[in-house]
Amino acid sequence: METTATDAATTTTVNGGLHSFKVKPLQLILNRAFALIYLFAILALFYNHSLKLLNSTSFISFFILFLILISDIILAFMWLTIQSFRMCPLTRTEYPEKLKKFSAGKFPALDIFICTADPYKEPPLNVVNTALSVMAYDYPVEKVSVYVSDDGGSELTLFAFMEAAKFAVFWLPFCRENKIIERCPDAYFSANYSENSETQKIKLMYENMKTRIENVVERGKVEEDYINNEEERQAFSKYWIAGFTRHNHPSIIQVLLESGKDRDITGHGMPNLIYLSREKSKNSPHYFKAGALNALLRVSGIMTNAPIILTLDCDMYSNDPSTPKRALCYFLDQTLRPNLAYVQFPQRFHGLNDTDIYGSELKGLFHTNPVGMDGLRGPNYVGTGCFFRRRAFFGNPSLFEKPEIPELFPDHDVKKPIQAQEILQLAHQVSSCNYENESNWGSKMGFRYGSLVEDYYTGYRLQCEGWKSVFCNPERPAFLGDVPISLHDVVSQNKRWSVGLLEVGFSKYSPLTFGVRSMGFVMAHCYAHYAFWPIWSIPISLYAFIPQLTLLNGVPIFPKVSDPWFFLYVFLFLGAYGQDCLVFMSAQGTWKRWWNDQRIWMIRGLTSFLFGTIEYVTKHLGMATQGFSLTSKVVDDDQGKRYHQGIFEFGVVSPMFVMLATAAIINLVAFLKALADIFKGDQSLDGLFIQMFIAGFVVINCLPIYEAMVLRADKGRMPTKVTIISTFLVGILYIAFAFLLRSV
Repeated sequence: METTATDAATTTTVNGGLHSFKVKPLQLILNRAFALIYLFAILALFYNHSLKLLNSTSFISFFILFLILISDIILAFMWLTIQSFRMCPLTRTEYPEKLKKFSAGKFPALDIFICTADPYKEPPLNVVNTALSVMAYDYPVEKVSVYVSDDGGSELTLFAFMEAAKFAVFWLPFCRENKIIERCPDAYFSANYSENSETQKIKLMYENMKTRIENVVERGKVEEDYINNEEERQAFSKYWIAGFTRHNHPSIIQVLLESGKDRDITGHGMPNLIYLSREKSKNSPHYFKAGALNALLRVSGIMTNAPIILTLDCDMYSNDPSTPKRALCYFLDQTLRPNLAYVQFPQRFHGLNDTDIYGSELKGLFHTNPVGMDGLRGPNYVGTGCFFRRRAFFGNPSLFEKPEIPELFPDHDVKKPIQAQEILQLAHQVSSCNYENESNWGSKMGFRYGSLVEDYYTGYRLQCEGWKSVFCNPERPAFLGDVPISLHDVVSQNKRWSVGLLEVGFSKYSPLTFGVRSMGFVMAHCYAHYAFWPIWSIPISLYAFIPQLTLLNGVPIFPKVSDPWFFLYVFLFLGAYGQDCLVFMSAQGTWKRWWNDQRIWMIRGLTSFLFGTIEYVTKHLGMATQGFSLTSKVVDDDQGKRYHQGIFEFGVVSPMFVMLATAAIINLVAFLKALADIFKGDQSLDGLFIQMFIAGFVVINCLPIYEAMVLRADKGRMPTKVTIISTFLVGILYIAFAFLLRSV
């Protein structure tokens, strides 16, 4: 190990050069100094709140001030937790070109898990492109096995992968011989590629495969004229029979390519390609994605049992064929090896519009926060683009949880072909719906159950057990995925996350209790920031309505501009937003993207966070809830056009949009009325400035909402029904609040 210091940054090179990391002491000092100063400002704010509460002269004023205090306590708590990410950030660099020296040319086997669940929301062609991109890795093909979990049990998905297996015979050698970097066929043919006869031939094959897959999906079934041989006919006729449904069907395991047996057109071997749909029964728990991943973990253990596992979302294709070698730069490091559970790559996306109007980049979650966690115990698992050590799923680094059968032991050596009868029989057994009954799967082994966000919860529990992780963020994105292009899809996805996060935050494994004991105060508060994400809804909702309702009635609730306490509010606002902007910009962000990121934060607070919190509460009261829902990956042409023009997409009647529109209207009305009153001399700007500023700030952020209500006529406009209901609710709120004030 060697250490060098340059320009207030210490660089430590580990393991003789496979990777290095960099820490900037000046940045640490500034972060911690600012946090200390801001903390004193928060304490001063609470002192001011206490004085106001003690001096309040009526119940209604006490109640309003108390709600503002609750909001500020929650804001302070969330600010405190986010500072945990800024206590010890570090950045890493890996050197895959040096791997041969350290591995003697021998690489561990790699199992790749790709999950899909609905061919109509997650088009099979997209899943096929993801699979082909990782099958073509610059990695020994005999070491690669790709497992596709189809939790919808759809014959359409199986047909798509039968077609993909045939195309891969040509695609893999084409990528290898031409040193192609973009090995996702759709991405390659959508970019600037070299025009020649070979490329045109491959493109024609891809277009033919694409047409066949899309035609079958459009028809909704695999008809006889699309079946090529008896083996395919038997596969479809064996499983998709009367009584088969997506929630009630047997295990389906179909080996589409077998390493050592199947060859490409140049005579080279092919990676394993296996289709899996776990058994489902109406009377057995499904556990959604975590259950599918555990079935993959067991089936892959029986068939190949690779020591390294990559998990991928179905739309997150590989953008760099050297990615597995980058992960190995950490897994092969003996100083990290004893307790390194996983290497997490950031989620990055293609097709974002220039200003990222929905904040889909999630720069904090996927980029800046993992850098901060990497200086502690490592980043959280985000569900995709993550390389795991299989051993990590079987207990903590020092205590091994023994699975039920020896074939599932992480060090078990599979010596039989994957299509051997006993292998397939055992694989079907471990993918049955009742296999986990009265076992440690989901609690002490495998991906963890207990939350809709199984990725966050699994990473959290692994780190509580003593495992560590690494954040690998190369300059070229390792993976690229799709983003939702309608606001309804964005907030619906976030609502599902909110329910799952609260399930962790208020469980016996809460980061504030169990986490602090298991991983220390600072690291636990990183996880607490996510676990209690949805409670942002409380201060955002209160600040979206209370200052505005009091402003409409001419009641001041904040210090005057001439009051010294006014400058405390200025510092707190500028300090929080300024730091957030600087962190965002430091991660190659732009000012416009930051503005949209903070706007979508407020929108989420009034929609997904609020309704996710309500759904969590009703769920725990035993009331019916919506449950797990997929985000659609299907792109409508008109929606796509509006998205790339930077136009918000509403288009559907949703309670979440009613809340959003109500807040937008009441802020506009309050701001305009207060402005008119000041010009007429009925009110003083000195006493109402902060309330006017809050209302005006919200109005500026809501400009796309006003446009969608009044100026647009396209299908993505705000539905008239939502606007009418919201206007009616504003009237009720104003009348009720005015009556309350007069009654006291």
